[in-house]
Amino acid sequence: MSDAAEEIVVDALIVGAGFAGLYQLLCLRDRLGLSVQVLEAGDGVGGTWYWNRYPGARCDSESHSYAFYFSDDLLQEWNWSERYPAQAEILRYLNHVADRFDLRRDIRCGTRVTGADYDAAANRWHVRTDTGARYAATYLVTAVGCLSAANVPSIPGLDGFAGRWVHTGQWPQEGVDFTGRRVGMIGTGSTGIQAAPAIAETAAHLTVFQRTANYSIPARNAPLTEEFKHWAKANTAELRRLMHSSTNGHPFLVADRSVHDVSPEEREAIYRAAWDHGGLRFRATFRDILTDKAANDTAADFLRDRIREVVKDPGMAAILSDIDHPFATKRPPIDTGYFETFNRENVSLVDLRATPIERVTPAGIVTRDGTEHPLDIIVFATGFDAMTGPLLRMDIRGRDGLALHEAWRAGPLTYLGLQVAGFPNLFTITGPGSPSVLTNMPVAIEQHVEWITACIAHLRASGLARIEPAPDAVDRWVAHVNEAADATLLPQAGHSWYLGANVPGKPRVFMPYAGGMARYRAICDEVAARGYEGFALSA
Repeated sequence: MSDAAEEIVVDALIVGAGFAGLYQLLCLRDRLGLSVQVLEAGDGVGGTWYWNRYPGARCDSESHSYAFYFSDDLLQEWNWSERYPAQAEILRYLNHVADRFDLRRDIRCGTRVTGADYDAAANRWHVRTDTGARYAATYLVTAVGCLSAANVPSIPGLDGFAGRWVHTGQWPQEGVDFTGRRVGMIGTGSTGIQAAPAIAETAAHLTVFQRTANYSIPARNAPLTEEFKHWAKANTAELRRLMHSSTNGHPFLVADRSVHDVSPEEREAIYRAAWDHGGLRFRATFRDILTDKAANDTAADFLRDRIREVVKDPGMAAILSDIDHPFATKRPPIDTGYFETFNRENVSLVDLRATPIERVTPAGIVTRDGTEHPLDIIVFATGFDAMTGPLLRMDIRGRDGLALHEAWRAGPLTYLGLQVAGFPNLFTITGPGSPSVLTNMPVAIEQHVEWITACIAHLRASGLARIEPAPDAVDRWVAHVNEAADATLLPQAGHSWYLGANVPGKPRVFMPYAGGMARYRAICDEVAARGYEGFALSA
């Protein structure tokens, strides 16, 4: 039997069964009537929330906004329990969505894509998987997420460690028992900030290895009141409008005032009120926090003061508040008791800028000053090969065998973060060059999925076979993405994963679109209204 005969042929193939893959399946199958297959590497749906099961894993968008808004019925029937939902609750929600819309029958779990090749003569994508199953599809849609390719640093001696090591993005389903164990956690980004308090509760001792000090704002998480639940369900239309018109897709707008418009006393009161309220609204207190360094300094100074106020040990407080980047130029974490964790007797802090890790021994971690930190478990909270990593690991090859990793050798090149020149009919949901990680993700995902669905509907109605961006449109868009980033302070965070700086050898390019979700939505709508301007469409 030939390879071609063994292929499963569908109209569209979707890679990934998280928020993006589930909604894209629903739109292409149920709204357009296409034959669709979803391939998912995990043993269940959920994407990010399937893999990230680490202690303390929690969303940093408020629950009433971290949901699909395409279905009013779905919004009315689901009840969130907390202001910021934990991993298990979000996973239950996504499983509910899969069941409610009968999506599972077209999802193949436990199936990882190992290669995808475009056949120009047949106008088909041929896709290989680790199970041996092969697929052919006219449209290939990647819904692999921006933060799904785990980044484990290469540390000499790790293979010889006598204990156990785990990465937060590939957490064992059975969990990890820290009771009575000496735990070392490497990384103090958003994940480490969530995990440390939870690990410290049961570990005999937790040693936090910090390379880069970070700002964090209390989440002030709490159970939702019945009154709030009723209000959210009664105001879904207004919440949807607000999220669609906001810069970051959240249900609040950035205040239309400058730091310099108020007195120091007023500014302090505004910051204090936002700190007490908790969550990401702190960065929306003034419109110029991300564009004016002097304005940003006032927020950064306020947050450093809070760290020194919370952490009782002056030495620890100094290390934790020695932050080298402007506020919110890296992903701005929110936390539940992170800085308070360093007041515990069973928690210590190692400043890796002063004493970097030299190697891992069978018994623990040795730093440059010769100190060996004895450990039973090492937790890597070291993040991901963000945005491009999940795509490049699939070995995607476009026209004439062009490999995506070659096309992106100097950094990702896309048009609108949706398509890549030389890769016809390949769509990248929340790809590099789109707002993606700078937004409340379900809002960005819904916008991309709906745009892709309308685009494919247009192709089919017009008798067109393929679409890909024109190279000059890609060049213009990449230039615009850079201009949008340079209009902010975001590129000033030199070690940011927004720039790929956490992965050795990765090109230093600012990847997400910083022009705002509302502006981006308008651009995409205009491109479509002009007959998909900047794209080459052919029969």
